[in-house]
Amino acid sequence: MVAVKRYLHDWGLMRISEVRTYTLKLAPDDEEGVYLGRRRDGGALAPDDGYVIREPWRSLYSARYETVLVELVTESGVSGWGEALAPVGPEIVQTAIDTLLAPQLLGADPRQVRPVSFALRELMRERGHLVGHQADALAAVDIALWDLAGRSHGLPVAVLLGGAYRDRLPCYVSGLPVPTDAERARLAADWAGRGVTAIKLHLGHGVEADLATYDTVAAAAPGARIAVDAHWAYDRRDAIRLGRALDERGALFLEAPLPPEDVAGHAELQGLLATPVAVGETLRNRYEFDQWLGARALSVAQPDIGRTGITEAMAIAELAAARHLPVAPHHSVGLAVSLAAGLHVAAAVENLLLFEYQPSTLRAATRILREPLDLPPDAVPLPTGPGLGVDVDAEFVRREAVSTTSVKEG
Repeated sequence: MVAVKRYLHDWGLMRISEVRTYTLKLAPDDEEGVYLGRRRDGGALAPDDGYVIREPWRSLYSARYETVLVELVTESGVSGWGEALAPVGPEIVQTAIDTLLAPQLLGADPRQVRPVSFALRELMRERGHLVGHQADALAAVDIALWDLAGRSHGLPVAVLLGGAYRDRLPCYVSGLPVPTDAERARLAADWAGRGVTAIKLHLGHGVEADLATYDTVAAAAPGARIAVDAHWAYDRRDAIRLGRALDERGALFLEAPLPPEDVAGHAELQGLLATPVAVGETLRNRYEFDQWLGARALSVAQPDIGRTGITEAMAIAELAAARHLPVAPHHSVGLAVSLAAGLHVAAAVENLLLFEYQPSTLRAATRILREPLDLPPDAVPLPTGPGLGVDVDAEFVRREAVSTTSVKEG
């Protein structure tokens, strides 16, 4: 195994001297700011409720925006910022960074992004930790390394990745966070009136209910293409029924229809459908995506940059491009750092479909910045400053963090 600290250069030496981590749990400004809105029964999800299951989905959710930020600081005082998508239990990811990654980063040259990221992955790889919380920790550090490298060179990350194919990122609006179809129809019509041409519905409520929602929204926004996120809710029979009905309707894609580990089932389903099957938020690296792509188990790759990091996301995009398949980066409750990282990746991949635009997340996401991003819902401009192009408000982060740690030399 090659030590991280091997990746130093004598010329123009830049060294990481401190690694700071911050766990944030930001309450939304109001009830409408809760991710995915109210419960299905119309009840509010309060910030003090802790972690809850939002039926019919199986996963834990928080009414707060929970995340981990990492700040890599050089001897000259320049910082780079990264973020892990850690919507529940962010303290676990923070501990992984502090305990396993930060000590290895001290003294490393952050401009050697790919070699350093590779060496960090090797630290626990033979123990099976390229996935899960360890992968989230690696993603946060990788994003921070790219940000710091961009700042040191005075260039945007997209330029360091080889250049941007586009400077405006076409988007789909993700979620109509209201509990009834009538309310969803009104919200969809409003988005369509603002220029939105694609909307994703968060469903999984049963085939008939999902199709009723789809038809109501499609009628309210006739110019918009509609995608369905089934949240892994269906068995084989119902996934086929839903998918074939979506074929008849010309759906944009069907996301996460079957249990998340069922590669063969998704491959069978995709073979029966014209509607593209989209998968990716549960996957962390190129090796996992290669299994799904090789099995023809997906037609739209959805890496979440807050879970893969930038380095792995670009490798995943190349694997998808080799099979002539598009990439639609996943983005849910990540704050502005992971959002900016996703935008740079979306700009730098040749085979972009659309970027996921999360309206309910954005107000919380940009609270950590000194200057807000311009985020129109149809096409988001690529941040143009050095690194990720966002200016993190470090004072706000330190004030709001529920846990702050520092690992430094000496």
